Amino acid sequence: MLFPLFFAVVYLSHLTLLRLPYFWDEGGYYIPAAWDFFRTGSLIPQTTVTNAHPPLPSILLAGWWHLSGFVVSGTRTLVCIVSASALLGVYKLTRTLAGAAAAAVVAFLTAVYPIWYAQSTLAHADIFAAAFTLWGLAFYFDRDAANQSTAKNQILAAIMFSLSALSKETAIITPIALALWEAVLYLQNRKKRDTLRWMAALLSPIAPLAAWYAYHYHRTGFVFGNPEFLRYNATANLSAYRIALCLWHRFLHLTTHMNMFVPVVATVAVFLIPVTSATAPQNIRKSALKAIAVVLLANWMAFSVLGGALLTRYLLPMYPLVLLICVSTWRRHLRRWWLIAALSAAAFLSAIWINPPYAFAPEDNLTYRDMIVLHQQAIHFIEQNYPQATVLTAWPATSELSRPEIGYTHHPIKTIGISNFSAEQMQKAAADPGAYDTAFIFSTKWEPPPGAVNLGKRNESADTKFFDFHQDMHPAAAAALLHGEVVWQAHRKGEWVAVLRFPRIVDASLALPR
Repeated sequence: MLFPLFFAVVYLSHLTLLRLPYFWDEGGYYIPAAWDFFRTGSLIPQTTVTNAHPPLPSILLAGWWHLSGFVVSGTRTLVCIVSASALLGVYKLTRTLAGAAAAAVVAFLTAVYPIWYAQSTLAHADIFAAAFTLWGLAFYFDRDAANQSTAKNQILAAIMFSLSALSKETAIITPIALALWEAVLYLQNRKKRDTLRWMAALLSPIAPLAAWYAYHYHRTGFVFGNPEFLRYNATANLSAYRIALCLWHRFLHLTTHMNMFVPVVATVAVFLIPVTSATAPQNIRKSALKAIAVVLLANWMAFSVLGGALLTRYLLPMYPLVLLICVSTWRRHLRRWWLIAALSAAAFLSAIWINPPYAFAPEDNLTYRDMIVLHQQAIHFIEQNYPQATVLTAWPATSELSRPEIGYTHHPIKTIGISNFSAEQMQKAAADPGAYDTAFIFSTKWEPPPGAVNLGKRNESADTKFFDFHQDMHPAAAAALLHGEVVWQAHRKGEWVAVLRFPRIVDASLALPR
C-alpha cells in the first residue's frame, strides 16, 4: 500500500528530468541493447558491441516500451518505478531490523542521496540490480527472535537475488558473500538446518547466471563479452598497487563521497556516547549486523578489483546499508537523533546541486543534466549548420551523433572517434586532418575550476596511470593544434562544450561519364 506514495514522491521529484535524452552508458549500451531486443527479439545486441551483461534490463525496458511507446519519458518513468520499488525494499529491510521510524528515515535519506537521486531516472542496469538486491536482503533478514526464517522467505530471497544477477552480473557478489557467511555459521553450529537451506537459496542465483553465460558463449563465442571488455574490466586490474588504490577510493565512496561523511562522522561521534536510558531502542541484532558487515566488505573488496572505471553506481545497493547502520546507532545513543537525520538530509540535498572540491563523474549528481543540455545545444548547432559534416569527437558523443533514437539528433551524422580530448589524442587527430571537417569537444568529467580547492590534485598521476584520468584540452588550444576555429561554445556550472570547424583545401576535378 505504500508503493503509490513512494512512486509519486520519486516521480514528482524527478519531473523536470523525464524528457532528457539518454546519457553516457544509457546511450552507449543499455538503450541500444534494449532497442535491438525490442525490434528483433535478440538477446544479443546487434547495433552495439556485446559485453555479456545479462539481459533482464533489456527485457523489462522492451516490455515497457510496448506499453508506453519508445519515448524517453516512458523509459524514465519505468526507472522511477524501479527506484520506488527499491526504496520500498529499503523500508521493509530497515523496519524489520530497526523499526518503522528508522525505516522511514533511511528510505528518505537513500532517496535524496545524490548518487541514488541521479540514478533514479537513468536506465543503467545498476538501478535494476539494486532493487532486486535490496528486496533479496529484506527477505533474508526477515527472521524471528530466534533467528529462524520461513521457507517462503528463502524462496523469495532466492528469486530476488537471481533477478538481481540477471540484471547485472556483479550483483552475484552479495548472495555468494551471504552464502559463505551461512557456511561459517553452520561450521559453528551444525545442528541448525535453517543454515543449510539458506546456503542453498543463496547459491541458487549462480544457475541462471551460468545459463546466460552459456547461451552467450553459444551465440558469440565469448563467455564474458569481447576480449577488450574483459581486459578493461578484469584482467588488466590485477596490479597489487592498483587494487590497494581502488580499496582506498572505494572506502571513500562508501563513507565520504557526496557528503556521506556527514552521517558517517556523526555516527562515529554518537557511538562514543554511552547508552544510559533504560528505554533506549534496541540496536540491530548482532547476527544481522555481522551479515551486513559481510555484504559491505565483500562488495568493497570485489569492486576494488572488478571494473575498469571506479563508478559509484556500482555500489548503489550498499549506500542504504551504510545509512541503516548510521540511523540505528543514532536512535540508540541519542534521544534527539532526528536532528542528525535532518542535518544529513540537508547535506545530501545540497550535494545534488553543489559539487565537491574534486573531480567526479557527472552522473553522481545533477551535473549530468548540465552535460546533457550542453550536448543537446551543440549537436543542434551541428545539425542545423553542418548536416553533412564528418565530426571528430569522443564517446559518448559518437553515439549521440550517430544514433537518432538516443534523442539528440533527427538523422545520423558521420563521426570519427578518438578516446578522449587529451593532448596526446588530439595530436593523433591532427596527424590525419583530412578525415574530418568539424570537431565536437567537451568536458568528460567535472573538475574544480583553476584556483579553487582541489582535493584530488595530488592523486592525478596515479589516477592517470590506472583510471584513465586525463586533462581535456580546452577549445582554444584544440583549435590551434588542429588548425581550425571555434565556431560555437557554451559553459554551464563547470561543464563546457565547443564546436570547431576546419576550412580544408580540397583538390577537385570534373570528369565526363563514360
